[in-house]
Amino acid sequence: STVAFCLLQGKHNFHSYFYFKLRGVFRGWVQRTFQSTQAATASQNTCAADDKATSPVPKDCLVCSYNEWDPLEEVIVGRAENACVPPFSVEVKANTYEKYWGFYQKFGGQSFPKDHLKKAIAEIEEMCNILKGEGVTVKRPDPIDWSVNYKTPDFESTGMYAAMPRDILLVVGNEIIEAPMAWRARFFEYRAYRRLIKDYFNSGAKWTTAPKPTMADELYDQNYPIHSVEDRHKLAAQGKFVTTEFEPCFDAADFIRAGRDIFVQRSQVTNYMGIEWMRRHLAPDYRVHIISFKDPNPMHIDATFNIIGPGLVLSNPDRPCHQIELFKKAGWTVIQPPVPLIPDDHPLWMSSKWLSMNVLMLDEKRVMVDANETSIQKMFEKLGISTIKVSIRHANSLGGGFHCWTCDIRRRGTLQSYFD
Repeated sequence: STVAFCLLQGKHNFHSYFYFKLRGVFRGWVQRTFQSTQAATASQNTCAADDKATSPVPKDCLVCSYNEWDPLEEVIVGRAENACVPPFSVEVKANTYEKYWGFYQKFGGQSFPKDHLKKAIAEIEEMCNILKGEGVTVKRPDPIDWSVNYKTPDFESTGMYAAMPRDILLVVGNEIIEAPMAWRARFFEYRAYRRLIKDYFNSGAKWTTAPKPTMADELYDQNYPIHSVEDRHKLAAQGKFVTTEFEPCFDAADFIRAGRDIFVQRSQVTNYMGIEWMRRHLAPDYRVHIISFKDPNPMHIDATFNIIGPGLVLSNPDRPCHQIELFKKAGWTVIQPPVPLIPDDHPLWMSSKWLSMNVLMLDEKRVMVDANETSIQKMFEKLGISTIKVSIRHANSLGGGFHCWTCDIRRRGTLQSYFD
């Protein structure tokens, strides 16, 4: 009987154990289900609230820019610190002139000349101070060691710089678009801007990263035949470029904004796939138009065609626009800027003298222009636009003027159409 009692007691304890175990599991399931339902409800409520808050632009969003001339309130200015000469790869060769090829072959992967960089850094610091004095908030990318070698499954390279935010960032309304780029030396350039972009995202901005290309050999015409300026003119006239249509690529600086209409060129760094990606991404609110120029080395539109006001565009006389009638028929004034004054012996490793027209509009009546370019200063004064003179000659050598060295984050204005 004692044995029977123990067996019965054990059976009772066994059932009790499973009863409480199952009850605990059930209670836990109910609790988790309740919490999950609460979280889902909260998430739906948050999304609903956000939908209201973000239509069309959040009140506290720091990012809002539709064109190149509305009153400038906040801007990113690039850094020359630690800038490195890109390795002399096929895409770099196609975008630079023969007289500088020896420079790239000798210094590729190393720092630009230290004394020159020091002067460029000082010029850009002064430019930032002047912008602040004009009431503009100035942000800077993070300094990075661009000499570090990196390797992907498709290529190996060193970096270049974070000097030209216009090349990598395009602001359309309250959206920041990170360009995929086309040079291997610029593959990781976005890293210098990520801290800033996260801040802008947290303020309510949209943040889009375009498809990152592999930059495999197939993206480039490895036998691109450039030996002279004549070769370049011939290839450009035939619509042949060093970048292929293997995958989308573009630099943001090949796009220029005029409200609902955005203009872009097919260039050595921007292919048709990249343009089509932008066209689909921005439709239906924006219209992306391809325009072209008589240009032996198209790369970035803003030293060839710079829109400076509603119905006002600077058009490079050495690189006429094939579609200029589109602007004239819309009633736009097309202005040919004067010949640049920069001396022939000044090193321009990555650009042309026409950086003189690569200006930054602070608003319709104020422009930041090179202090040495007196001819274009007079042109602006005749247009009733006051000039803010800054010298960035050494900074020019790295490949950009005022428009290139900046990316306007916020301009006080609204989305409009200037072509309807």
